[in-house]
Amino acid sequence: MTAMRKIHYFDGFSNETDHTIFNLEEDFGAHHYERINLVVRHAKGCWLTDDKGKRYLDCLAAYSAANPGHHHPTITNAVMDALIGNYASVLSNVVFTDPLGIFLSEAAKFAPQMGPRFGNHGNKVLPKNGGVESVETAIKAMRYYGFKAKGIPDGQQEIIVFDNNFHGRTISTVSFSSSKKYNEGFGPLTPGFVSVKFGDIDAVKKAITPNTCGILVEPFQGEGGMKIPPKGFLKGLRELSDANDLLLICDEIQVGMGRTGKKFCFEHEDIVPDGVILGKALSGGLVPLSVFITNAKIMDMIFSKGSDGSTFGGYPLACVAGTASLKVFEEEHLAEQSARKGKILKARIQEIADRSPHVREVRGKGLFIGIEVKKGNAMEFCHKLLKLGLIVNDSHGHTIRISPPLVINEEEMDFLVARLEQVLVD
Repeated sequence: MTAMRKIHYFDGFSNETDHTIFNLEEDFGAHHYERINLVVRHAKGCWLTDDKGKRYLDCLAAYSAANPGHHHPTITNAVMDALIGNYASVLSNVVFTDPLGIFLSEAAKFAPQMGPRFGNHGNKVLPKNGGVESVETAIKAMRYYGFKAKGIPDGQQEIIVFDNNFHGRTISTVSFSSSKKYNEGFGPLTPGFVSVKFGDIDAVKKAITPNTCGILVEPFQGEGGMKIPPKGFLKGLRELSDANDLLLICDEIQVGMGRTGKKFCFEHEDIVPDGVILGKALSGGLVPLSVFITNAKIMDMIFSKGSDGSTFGGYPLACVAGTASLKVFEEEHLAEQSARKGKILKARIQEIADRSPHVREVRGKGLFIGIEVKKGNAMEFCHKLLKLGLIVNDSHGHTIRISPPLVINEEEMDFLVARLEQVLVD
């Protein structure tokens, strides 16, 4: 393939024209994403840049994967050192690697004692690649716990999930999705899931049967419309789980690691689940990395040699990035930054909403903010904002999602607010 040369401010990976890139994806890729006509050639901090040098403020942060900002120097340098130093390559799991051991210990200590009702045994960590792989790990854990600890006949275990959830797109996770576009035509779907209304603790109570082994919940729903459950909902789940011997697992792939102004989203209700799933920002957005963290007693009960595995799960390069990312999170106080900046930004957005004929509600915590519009046409506003140099997306069709990197500064928030005002206030 011969590339036509042109002058770019930022060539990025290649000097192919944007038009060529659009055609390459059209001709050789699956059409499983609705994209906007922008080819990003450079990403740094909170900004994305095209080939002409135009900058766009990233207010999605890859759905929280870029919480510390794109190409954070500490994480990037750690990855580069690993590549140059020849300790980044994937290795057979028959041997040990020091990046894995160190990362596991840091990740285990990063979370509070999971499943405290099982005793103070410390945490253990099972690493995977994309977040949905760790969701699958958590599902296996809940099912095996039901089989081993509760005596539920194998194949009859049930897990309670919630309407409008989003836990990924494997067959198991789409099997309990509320969205037809995720599961229609992909049957037979995986059984064993009971879905109830998000935020309705009475519905959860009614759904519990002798075969229930766990509850899988997003503490705040991102893809489901930037939804925050009623106060006391997570506490209620914790109480029901304790009373009925269920594993309560929080999926914090999008809302953990500082996104909502706390290290973990479940901390807003001062509870501790039996297990937590992290991903996305866990590696600073540079390589796929996710984990399932649970009480050591539970992990040792469920997983034995050969019962789980992954060629790239926990491979050295990912672990180097993960260890560096955890260091950045702590040293730069990203959760505290999110809480402080989010409070300011939400108040400023609310002031715009009060004057806007289009906004129904502003909701969120930390830098996890949704702007619900009255006509359910959020994407129309997203396209207008793109023209003004702002990258946002809709959530569930009716809500504009505002979730920039947690390192966004005051000047960048001014840029964001000015453009929101331009499109939301006539």
